[in-house]
Amino acid sequence: MTASSIDPRILVLNGPNLNLLGTRQPEIYGRRTIAEMMDNLQRAAASGTPALDLLHYQSNHEGVLIDVIHEQGPDAFGIIINAGALTHYSIAVRDAIAAIDTPAIEVHISNVHVREDLRHRSVISAVVTGQIVGLGEDGYHLALEWFRRQAVQIQEESF
Repeated sequence: MTASSIDPRILVLNGPNLNLLGTRQPEIYGRRTIAEMMDNLQRAAASGTPALDLLHYQSNHEGVLIDVIHEQGPDAFGIIINAGALTHYSIAVRDAIAAIDTPAIEVHISNVHVREDLRHRSVISAVVTGQIVGLGEDGYHLALEWFRRQAVQIQEESF
């Protein structure tokens, strides 16, 4: 990939129940809504160098997320995914990520490893580039900045 071929689009996927952020268990997930979080992330994406474009989808339906990965994922520079509960059992989401070459970062607002046992296992972690857990909204920003650094590195290597 050369600097001129970089598509600076980052696909951000949020799974089931994340539409309830701000009201659902605020002691765990905080008080910001998904719209507020994505607006903040969009501003951060646009304000850095290089500027990155975000394409955000939230769905409570596994098949919708898989369709978005199939349709938008191959052309994206990177994927930030918080699959919610699908993280723990959706082989179909895992396989959709594995089927494309786009790097993905798995993000979880809460630290899933200190919560209920059923949340300790991620079936998608084996096919993503990295995982950020327990850092709240900052996890999305850290993933975004990792992709930005990758874009800078590709640009520097092409010159």
